Amino acid sequence: MHLPLSVKQTKNYLKLIISPRSSIYSQKGDGHNQIAVERQREELNKAVADYLSSNGYLTALEGFKKDADMPGEVERKYGGLLEKKWTSVIRLQKKVMELESKLSEAEKEYIEGAPTRSKRSPSDWIPRPPEKFTLNGHRAPVTKVIFHPMYNLAVSSSEDATIKVWDFETGEYERSMKGHTDSVQDIALDANGKMLVSCSADMSIKLWDFTQTYQCLKTMRGHEHNVSSVTFLPSGDAIVSASRDRTIKMWEVATGYCTKTYTGHREWVRQVRVSPDGTLMASCSNDQTVRVWIIASKECKAELRGHDHVVECIAWAPESSHSAINEAAGADNKKGAYEGPFLVSGSRDKTLRVWDVGRGICLFSLEGHDNWVRGVVFHPHGKYIVSASDDKSLRVWDIRNKRCGKKLEAHPHFCTSLDFHKTQPFVVSGSVDQTVKIWECR
Repeated sequence: MHLPLSVKQTKNYLKLIISPRSSIYSQKGDGHNQIAVERQREELNKAVADYLSSNGYLTALEGFKKDADMPGEVERKYGGLLEKKWTSVIRLQKKVMELESKLSEAEKEYIEGAPTRSKRSPSDWIPRPPEKFTLNGHRAPVTKVIFHPMYNLAVSSSEDATIKVWDFETGEYERSMKGHTDSVQDIALDANGKMLVSCSADMSIKLWDFTQTYQCLKTMRGHEHNVSSVTFLPSGDAIVSASRDRTIKMWEVATGYCTKTYTGHREWVRQVRVSPDGTLMASCSNDQTVRVWIIASKECKAELRGHDHVVECIAWAPESSHSAINEAAGADNKKGAYEGPFLVSGSRDKTLRVWDVGRGICLFSLEGHDNWVRGVVFHPHGKYIVSASDDKSLRVWDIRNKRCGKKLEAHPHFCTSLDFHKTQPFVVSGSVDQTVKIWECR
């Protein structure tokens, strides 16, 4: 969109037209500037004299000519000049006010996107450029970004082996958490944000206090290779982790003991995520499948096949998205709607797939990214899915219409991760460019 001149530019332009004392004169040096001032004074004096004369103010005219040292008659070319200047100033002032009003509207539309924020409900708010903050501090690619469930904090992990905490409302760096000796691959907070768990290529999982000390409380070892993903159970009393050793493990928070090992994937397990009710977990792998597990029994409930490359990321659908998913899947009301639970997966095949876990089928796929899909999250209100990709963009997918509704050119390098705040209108993204970006939703 081409914006009109700024208010300041407009005013300066008008000054240039109205006043011979403008920068056109002053650029030529003090001598020329002085000549311009004298000429301007002479012109104004003659215009005033003409005004007094034409209106019959003769006594005032004689006094003024004497004070201004102005002998003889006023030339005809100054006739009516004062009134012209006066009316042109008023007309230009009006024009400035009109331009200011138009500029204000254009800026509002540009910043908020059309239609303006005030005309949309929070369920329609999506991240819009430009980013609110770019957070710098990591010295290697950012691997994971998440929001704190309670405070105005975002947390990022990186291949530089650190975890950093940021205030996403001010864009300020808060602190670093150090302890891992290799790339931190994933991080997660428990439901009330009091504990943070991290996992690393150093084959360890660490549990951190996230209330006061920000110190490491426990280190859990048991995986035989790079630990790529970690998350809490909704109850907060257990952690599940996924590794390049092809296994998924469950750990007891209180003791740090490994209580269960889930086997079945034939390759590196990229990510593991627990369902909102805590009964199921989903995992995705280099073996191009998504598996759904019954947590209590270690049984693999479903193996979801459809992607034709590594499956990088998964996310469970919130209940608020069920109607949109059913509509997109073309649910036949006579046969009954799909009951779910539902899951979305993102893959190196550049697509996202939405699955009905109950039936073990792919309902539909979303295509549009030009490179690997690395992160995926549902909009809290359920109408959209947001994804991050190695094509350097974030994309907002309208679930009902199964199409990309918005593309954000997010980073100058691969986008590795994103998160959508559950209660506030913010999205956070991380990238190989070593930055974290905060996006406001409108």
